[in-house]
Amino acid sequence: MKRSYFGTDGVRGPYGGPLINEEFAARLAAAAVAWLRGLGERRQTDRGSQPATGVGRVLIGRDTRSSGVALEAAVARGLRAAGAEPVSLGVLPTPAVARAVRSSGARLGLVITASHNPASDNGIKFFGPDGAKLTDEDEAIIEGHLGEAVRLPGAPLAVDEGAAAEYIAMAQAMLAPQALAGWRIVLDTANGSTCATSPVVLRSYGAEVLALGAAPDGININAGVGSEHPEQLAAMVRTMGANLGIAHDGDGDRCLLCDERGAVLDGDEILTILATHALQQHRLRNKTLVITVQSNLGVDAAITAAGGRVLRTAVGDRYVIEGMCAAGATMGGESSGHIICADISPTGDGLVAALKVIEVMLATGRPLSELRGCLRKYPQLTAALQVREKRDLKLCPELAATIAALERECGEAGRVLVRYSGTETRLRLLAEGPTDTVVQSAIRRLTAAARRDLEVL
Repeated sequence: MKRSYFGTDGVRGPYGGPLINEEFAARLAAAAVAWLRGLGERRQTDRGSQPATGVGRVLIGRDTRSSGVALEAAVARGLRAAGAEPVSLGVLPTPAVARAVRSSGARLGLVITASHNPASDNGIKFFGPDGAKLTDEDEAIIEGHLGEAVRLPGAPLAVDEGAAAEYIAMAQAMLAPQALAGWRIVLDTANGSTCATSPVVLRSYGAEVLALGAAPDGININAGVGSEHPEQLAAMVRTMGANLGIAHDGDGDRCLLCDERGAVLDGDEILTILATHALQQHRLRNKTLVITVQSNLGVDAAITAAGGRVLRTAVGDRYVIEGMCAAGATMGGESSGHIICADISPTGDGLVAALKVIEVMLATGRPLSELRGCLRKYPQLTAALQVREKRDLKLCPELAATIAALERECGEAGRVLVRYSGTETRLRLLAEGPTDTVVQSAIRRLTAAARRDLEVL
């Protein structure tokens, strides 16, 4: 079903623009309750009983953007107008909100965040009653319920401060007590929602934590720090002689790592480390790892060599989760650093991913620089072009012809991927092949073709 407002990860855009503003946020929240009410009615009808009249509690979390306070009030107003009971969890990582929805029996969860985007942007993500992200169909139904502006006046918002403590307790149970005594870890929390959770967990294990991006002021989230900007992290790991570095994005559902030599590991490397170790321990469910079309072909080779199999989905962690459910898998993720360990968390969780890699380091006694050797990446280049509009790629003849030519030339030794970003007006290009020269040429040809077919800014 076609959607007009939702992208690959909720609704997102510049705060104060035509999409992300208080009026639209209230309407969107009310529409989500209408979808939820319909979901409940369908379930009750299937069971042969009368539909319930109440909607129940809806949990709201947010990151540290200054615009989040006003949007939270607007969302609460929309929820209340539609008959739900809004409850604020305050500033909290996205995976902690998902966990709280599932553990508390709430009917819905919302997170006000633009993830790794700059502070000038904001957005809204939804989690269903099971703590999982909504499907494309669910989001299309919500858009169909968008109505007039919500006129209900604001009211005091109920607050639940227990979700953070529950999330921290979960993470503190993943390793043995004092497992990280003597460790030095550089932690970059992107001036975002993990500032009050991840450091607490790591220090509780005995680690010395050196903080980056740990002073949010409402406008500095992701500003030169976090998983999109790991340069400071790498330099500090080298300078301070740390065991590793950890970088989150603004809402805490991503994780990138840095080994003790200062080399950055992306999501593909993290997933390969976790999956190959799990295969060795006979603990990878159905011997299956689920990744997206964006991931490097080297992941497939490494997992296959270790006795497992790889399934690929469209880009977006919720598509990965859908693929995991269909395959009966419990591990999956994206090269961007969304890592899903479904036996622990219903969605991508940067802290859980970091702790799982640390668990492998402790079990093997090997540093991260050695563990990363399990993945031999194919040469890969990417590019992102800002475009005026997302024209249907089927109507881009030069680009289509170039893609077809490159696919013929690469054969099984490489691939190209051209797609629009789900959260920005950008065309994303990817080329993999046997040599750097081949992929550099492919990106140049794709870029030139895109400029002939599209208005590139």
